[in-house]
Amino acid sequence: MKHHPLPYVIIFLAGICVVINLSDYPTSTFTIDTETIKIESLNQIVPVADAFVKPLLYTNVSGLERLPVSEAKTKFISAILPAILVAKHQVETVKIKIDVLREKKNWNEKDSSFYFETKNRYKAKDMNDLILRIGTLPNSIVLAQAAVESGWGQSRFFLQGNNLFGVWSFNANEPRIAAGRARQSKTIYLRAYENMSYSIIHYFEILGGASSYRGLRKAREKKTDPFELLPHLKNFSERRTRYTNQLKAVILQNELTEYDHYQIDPRYLVVD
Repeated sequence: MKHHPLPYVIIFLAGICVVINLSDYPTSTFTIDTETIKIESLNQIVPVADAFVKPLLYTNVSGLERLPVSEAKTKFISAILPAILVAKHQVETVKIKIDVLREKKNWNEKDSSFYFETKNRYKAKDMNDLILRIGTLPNSIVLAQAAVESGWGQSRFFLQGNNLFGVWSFNANEPRIAAGRARQSKTIYLRAYENMSYSIIHYFEILGGASSYRGLRKAREKKTDPFELLPHLKNFSERRTRYTNQLKAVILQNELTEYDHYQIDPRYLVVD
């Protein structure tokens, strides 16, 4: 079990408590004490019992297929939700830091490096475009897509590479896994991640960077209802509307909107 203290400050963004890393600024800071747990037994997964979630990052989550369906789904949600919350905090951290830079007159080298790296990652045209591209989605949507794309935690790419969304890799220099089947006689690769939160962060970056999700980005600026946002995810799958209908069914059947107000347990915020 590994502990990873991360320095953060608390800021409210659009009514949401966002824990952000602003170590460059003279302000009070906090720490989110995440734990990375390599699963040896599914009993190590801590049930998500209420709206305040312990920030646990699980790896090697295998064996769900041996459980009854309802129990396997509950375990999957309890394993994935903390990673979603950690990832969303990190994405909002980046957004707020970019917003701070927009108001800052004199940038240092670190500021410039951070801005241009983030701008390139999100394929943004300028500062204002970048801020619009950085964002997240309701927990229910992320859970539903993770469930569908990973087969409720049973896909090889999830088991071997913490890849929750079947994200492909086109870069031989990044961690990746070869797919079992080729397309047009070419080997297909999928990304591998150190933990699930990195998979989720990359998923948000894809939604922020690709032109296919321009409508989603506009919609999430005004809407938070997962069912109003779902149609804008049709380009995530070749099945288009059938895919978003499946996501809607997964959300409804498993009552995933219950988790939309869940957040990191504040007891794991430690004043430095």
